[in-house]
Amino acid sequence: MTHDRSLTGELARFAAHLSFALDPFQRDACAALEAGHGVLVCAPTGAGKTVVGEFAVHLALASGGKCFYTTPIKALSNQKFADLVERHGRESVGLLTGDQSVNPGAPVVVMTTEVLRNMLYASSDTLRALSYVVMDEVHYLADRFRGAVWEEVILHLPAEVRLVSLSATVSNAEEFGAWMETVRGDTAVVVDENRPVPLWQHVMVGRKLFDLFDTSSSDQKIIVDEDLVRYIRQRESADRMNNWGAPRGRGGGPRRDFRPLPRPEVLAQLDAEGLLPAITFIFSRAGCDGALAQCVRSRLDLGRPDELEEVDRIIEKHTGDLPRGDLEVLGYWEWREALHRGLAAHHAGMLPAFRHTVEELFVRGLVRAVFATETLALGINMPARTVVLERLVKFNGEAHAELTPGEYTQLTGRAGRRGIDVEGHAVVLWQPQVDAGAVAGLASTRTYPLRSSFRPGYNMSINLIDRMGAAESRELLERSFAQFQADRSVVGLVRGIERNQGQLAKLRDQLGGAGGGMLEYIELRERIAQRERQLAQQRRADRRGAAADALVALRRGDVVAIPTGRRAGLAVILEPDATPGDPRPLVLTEDKWAGRVSVADFPVPAEALGHMRLPRRVDHRTARARRDLASALRSTGIAAPGRGRRNGNRADAADDRELATLRRTLRAHPAHHRPDREQLCRVGERYSRLERETEAMRQKVAATTNSLARTFDRIVGLLAERGYVADGEVTADGRRLARIYTESDLLVSECLRRGSWRGLGPAELAAVVSALVYESRQEVGLIGASGPTQPIRRALNATLAVWSELRADEAAHRLTPTREPDPGFVGTVYLWARGDGLADALLAGGEQSSPLSAGDFVRWCRQVIDLLDQIHGTADDVEVAATAAKAVRAIRRGVVAVDAA
Repeated sequence: MTHDRSLTGELARFAAHLSFALDPFQRDACAALEAGHGVLVCAPTGAGKTVVGEFAVHLALASGGKCFYTTPIKALSNQKFADLVERHGRESVGLLTGDQSVNPGAPVVVMTTEVLRNMLYASSDTLRALSYVVMDEVHYLADRFRGAVWEEVILHLPAEVRLVSLSATVSNAEEFGAWMETVRGDTAVVVDENRPVPLWQHVMVGRKLFDLFDTSSSDQKIIVDEDLVRYIRQRESADRMNNWGAPRGRGGGPRRDFRPLPRPEVLAQLDAEGLLPAITFIFSRAGCDGALAQCVRSRLDLGRPDELEEVDRIIEKHTGDLPRGDLEVLGYWEWREALHRGLAAHHAGMLPAFRHTVEELFVRGLVRAVFATETLALGINMPARTVVLERLVKFNGEAHAELTPGEYTQLTGRAGRRGIDVEGHAVVLWQPQVDAGAVAGLASTRTYPLRSSFRPGYNMSINLIDRMGAAESRELLERSFAQFQADRSVVGLVRGIERNQGQLAKLRDQLGGAGGGMLEYIELRERIAQRERQLAQQRRADRRGAAADALVALRRGDVVAIPTGRRAGLAVILEPDATPGDPRPLVLTEDKWAGRVSVADFPVPAEALGHMRLPRRVDHRTARARRDLASALRSTGIAAPGRGRRNGNRADAADDRELATLRRTLRAHPAHHRPDREQLCRVGERYSRLERETEAMRQKVAATTNSLARTFDRIVGLLAERGYVADGEVTADGRRLARIYTESDLLVSECLRRGSWRGLGPAELAAVVSALVYESRQEVGLIGASGPTQPIRRALNATLAVWSELRADEAAHRLTPTREPDPGFVGTVYLWARGDGLADALLAGGEQSSPLSAGDFVRWCRQVIDLLDQIHGTADDVEVAATAAKAVRAIRRGVVAVDAA
């Protein structure tokens, strides 16, 4: 316990129970909170931000009020619930997550942010007497999938509730604070950029560990350590000498067979330097598992014999309820052997029970080396002495991209355990493409701006209308952080417009002013160029229209030739698509690739070169089916034609009357015969270019202003057409939509309304519903009539038909289309829900002939359960609602039910 005589009131009583003295930023934030202000706290990972949240809990209990403590993920909610129960007792603290409800009427309730959002929309009685809300990890509002939830809560919380927002260090904290002040009133912004444990940056070259920065330099500039630069230069020179006369690589130069230091040796070196425990970030699940396997195969043993009993006790605590028969399938014994040796992997593909075991063992110091994906850096309290980065490039879902300074800071922020380590260490493993200066730039830059991901969706819009009507809803959207940031960006554009207008005036004078005739001549030239551009665009649009019509006309089994690109060659149509304007038929190419093609793949209209018979059901997701079908395609004898010239409706510029008239007028203009015409025309080109740029900026200002409100209006228009809103009021169908919280909310609501899922058994309903939550790692499409039973195939076809209609409506209203249903989990969840074993279910859900990971299996099962729970609570059809409840019980067994956090 500490006694700080400078503290008074409730803060003094709170601090008296702490085992450490408050840091200045904690004192400032707590004092502002006690004075009645809202608080935004931005501080590095591990700095102790949560102390401010815990003080809000203390104030609520002291005043007889309520405090809700929200976190972004269930694991953090469980962690915080345990902490608060230990401090305040089980009777004072409750827990609400998607699948747990413990003492919800308590004065302090820990919950996920989505739970609070749903409470606000439902006007729950639990909100009465609420005095404080703590939003931990509020920087999650930048998350493009879930970030909108944080802004919804901030905007909807009653004005009298004091909001405590805890964020990682962001470079635009003042901007975020200014917005909070606008929407929440008096808000104190407390920023602390000092790490509680100093961080040392290193680069490991081979077995040698170097400091990244020259700490002896008195210069204020950041200087890379000279010893490091010199050693890398020597190493590269030696490598070049070794490669002299070596076999040539693809680019013609010598092939470099660089072999990094094996992971067991890296860990042994870190152990010798006293830098364990360590987290090594590897940006792939397979990479983490491979690194762990490499260490287990070696002689490396970081465990201690006297700790094995404690390790086994924690393993049993988390995994004791797992069915014994599933342990072999889960690789339990190999995983346990690695833990005994102080080694582990940590990623989303692992079974949650395994992942939580690793977390507890690592925090207790019983596991000393973990290979993890970057998800470990997000929220989970699992600090280490050292963080190791094997590469500075990661796959971002679309391409391999270099780490940003913000990502580097977030990953290395795990290094240094407060109260245990005097300093933390970040180690980058050197490779030939790693530049020490670039690493120094990453390590020294502190740019991590918070960008809003808030966008109105169907569920949000219908809830807003139900609570406050369309007009007030529009005003609320205009108060969002997204619109706040957009409006601020307009300020710079307006300044740019003013600057351009001054330059245009000067150029106008050079051209002889408004009455000099030259401006009229310049305008004629600009109109000619514009007409030529219009004709070119028309030609492209005609070609696109012809290509779209040709794709719509194709039928199942038609063989076409994709003329260009990576997929060039023969392809057979597996599933036609008659969507007007943007058809995307599903094809299989002779190279065994299956996916959807569009008009972009056909610069000339596609035509059926022939036809081949297809099996009634084609599962293009299996390698065997793709291989057999591609072989059959190649054996048809149909040949792809040679690449011909693009043809189609080429509107010749020479035949355009308007263009011919403009050209005659230009030649007859007096300025056409001036001796200085070309010189003035060059000035005129600058004038026209600047005028176009200024007009584009004006249009951008117009598009940015009230952009969210316009999207909202388009959503309301679509919902009104479909009967969810009538005369400004939410209908019965609309109220059902208001209670469906999923990415495909309107599609779920439409399927329920139309009875698309009637007549299904529990396992069949689970299978069909899974297509609306599951997302394959590879591009796939929902082939009509695929599925293990006839009722499933019927329901999937009905769901796909509803989705196709919805997508056409969304295109007409210029809205982001609802994601296409994905059948990749249908067979897996069907087998599991009907009672089959884990091994069979995992094999059914794999891609590219490898089984689905246990972690992914559990995660998708729980998402299916969540949607089934919502269907149970919202379906008007009693039979469908009852079937959904049975499906939940059928799925929630075995590994899905164990350690459900």
